[in-house]
Amino acid sequence: MSAVTGAQGVRPAGYAVLRVRRAALLVHRRAAGVAVALALLLAASCLAYLCVGESFVHPVDALEVVFGQPSPDELVVGTLREPRMVLGLLVGAAFGVAGALIQTVARNPLASPDIIGISHGASALTVGAMTFGVTSYTVLPLLSVLGGIAAAALVYVFAWRGGLHAARFVLIGIGFAIALRSVTTLFMTKGDYLVAQQAQIWMTGSLNGRGWNEANPLALTLLVLLPFVLWAARAQRAAGLDDDTATALGTRLGRVRLGLVLLGVVLASVATGAAGPVDFVALLAPQTARRLTRTAQLPLLCSALLGALIVVLADLLARRLFSPTELPVGVLTAAVGAPYLIWLIVRSRSVRPGGTP
Repeated sequence: MSAVTGAQGVRPAGYAVLRVRRAALLVHRRAAGVAVALALLLAASCLAYLCVGESFVHPVDALEVVFGQPSPDELVVGTLREPRMVLGLLVGAAFGVAGALIQTVARNPLASPDIIGISHGASALTVGAMTFGVTSYTVLPLLSVLGGIAAAALVYVFAWRGGLHAARFVLIGIGFAIALRSVTTLFMTKGDYLVAQQAQIWMTGSLNGRGWNEANPLALTLLVLLPFVLWAARAQRAAGLDDDTATALGTRLGRVRLGLVLLGVVLASVATGAAGPVDFVALLAPQTARRLTRTAQLPLLCSALLGALIVVLADLLARRLFSPTELPVGVLTAAVGAPYLIWLIVRSRSVRPGGTP
């Protein structure tokens, strides 16, 4: 990457210096523009989400409810649509960042939580708990985190051979994903019919019937994890380098990569606990964000915004395409993500060794 010199000192080309009091930050111009555009699209999508449904609500009336003004649409917008929309925003953002972190460490665009077994580990332990009668809104997300961490630890241990090889990491993860999905199916066959039906919908990834009980704990968790995400935004620059270069720069690469993976696993697991494994969001968002921004690293902010946008739009379509029947949001994300996954595999095979997949 080239650099330019000016009155502000030396900075990489394509970056601008943003000064906040005594702090000076390097901001990628194109990434900042993409983030603003995604934020505007997300705001418009959220407004459409609140307005469109069995009954249409005028945008002004919907905004009145959001800002706490008395309105006859309080039940429709404030009670039914807004909590579900907020949960979709949080789940999508968490999956987007989780996918970016794990793909950065693995250096492979296929290494997303739903592909390498992390979401399946969270699902297996959660569905197993549901089978034995655990339905607490506070316990199930914790079990999802434990299941995701356990699955990630197994994949990490089996993939480690004097280093973390990207292809081996993905292949072993896929193997664990298949095994854990079988375990989840076994739990479902052992449980009550109604519990099995509920677990099946949850495994597809659904926001149906969910609201503040799921959104509030997830929001609190993401707020606690925010300082670690800010650390990860800086640490991923070194983690994306080859081992020799990163070590020469004084980076404790093993610790940094472990921290990034652990953070990605926790984000994916808490999102899975809140809405189920919404497939392909963690795969789609980071890679699409990178292509839009054209940055060397996977952009965490744009990945979060794009993940939130995907989930909100997918759930809006899931509510309206076959109305009055509501589809799980995971059905829509899978319908888009599966062809993208096939294209990504074909494209990565066609790239010559040393190229960028």
